[in-house]
Amino acid sequence: MDLPTPPRSEPSLAEVLERVGPKLRRILFRYRIPARDADDILQETFLVLVSKQESVRNPDAWLQATLSNRCVLYWRRRRSRVWELVDRTILELLGDSGLPPDEDAAIRSDLESLISKLPDRCQALLRWRYGLTFAPDGVEEPGVADPERTRRCLAALAQRALGAGLLDLQNT
Repeated sequence: MDLPTPPRSEPSLAEVLERVGPKLRRILFRYRIPARDADDILQETFLVLVSKQESVRNPDAWLQATLSNRCVLYWRRRRSRVWELVDRTILELLGDSGLPPDEDAAIRSDLESLISKLPDRCQALLRWRYGLTFAPDGVEEPGVADPERTRRCLAALAQRALGAGLLDLQNT
């Protein structure tokens, strides 16, 4: 005679966290998530687990995979903020900033130097974007038809600015 199998009891969230905690810390370390942001990412991940607990079969694996994904998204958002900051700052500097002509010329020269080190496909787009060159009549603005290209070129410019020591990621 077969005895009925007792219902499987689900581990408590505390038990899951106790088991998987060291692995989660290693994931945060591997992705180099700053301590000030690590707690927020962990809390968001745990909240999603609690809301989806009914449909999660393996909470340990789910937490690890979700935390890894959230770490990737964290860095994507950070890089995006850097690119946007670089773009906005350059546009403001080159706009009607009221800078003396020699400072304006120095900024334009430094920007031209950074741009000249980028791939050819980005140089024309960024020179046009920042008013360092003019497009002939009837020529469409570079990048209008391809915002992804513009984003990649801005990312390359931000990377060059970081490499040249013109940006500090710790303060963004």
